[in-house]
Amino acid sequence: MNRSQINAIIRESDAFIRSFGFIMPPFAYWSADEMKERVASDSAIIAKNRLGWDITDYGQGNFADLGLFLFTVRNGSNANIAKGKGVLFAEKIMISREKQVSPMHRHNLKTEDIINRGGATLVIELFSAFADGSINPDGDILVATDGRMRNLKAGEHLALSPGESVTLQPNHWHAFWGEGGDVLIGEVSNVNDDLTDNIFRDPIGRFSEISEDEHPLHLLVSDYDKWLS
Repeated sequence: MNRSQINAIIRESDAFIRSFGFIMPPFAYWSADEMKERVASDSAIIAKNRLGWDITDYGQGNFADLGLFLFTVRNGSNANIAKGKGVLFAEKIMISREKQVSPMHRHNLKTEDIINRGGATLVIELFSAFADGSINPDGDILVATDGRMRNLKAGEHLALSPGESVTLQPNHWHAFWGEGGDVLIGEVSNVNDDLTDNIFRDPIGRFSEISEDEHPLHLLVSDYDKWLS
């Protein structure tokens, strides 16, 4: 992806989020230089826990059809998990554009609530997993949706209207997209680790390759290792 495209997506996404009354935290608007200065002095948790902007085309170069906008608002660390105390949770705000697929994947550790915060319908395709973690193409899948359990067929599409949610366990394979328009999505989970805890069905990457055709409006979490070192 070109940096100019990423900058445009940030501007568009920020406006979409604000249209629903969700206000981003102050660090969302730090420039690259300000982020570098602040992280070096008093805000190391932002880089350490990878808070901030995250725009991905999964390395496939086709963001309109295969991509996702995310912003990690809060997150704990794997060290906290080991201790069993401290910040053991995470929160994201995301945008799925109409028919823009976030590809089939699961997690080894993360349990997450996926919440339609507003906009169009969020559609989630679901499969259960075999004991080795691979997709079970035939088995039913049991999921919790807003206080009730639902039994779905393998590959069934779960449609969530604004306000509705689903709890996904580590053995739940899932892909999702917006239907009928763009969707604002909330994610509440235990500690999030996008470096090691995303298992994709297909051989794709989690982050985008970026061509620096202009200066970053704001850094992405995938920029931190390069820009803040």
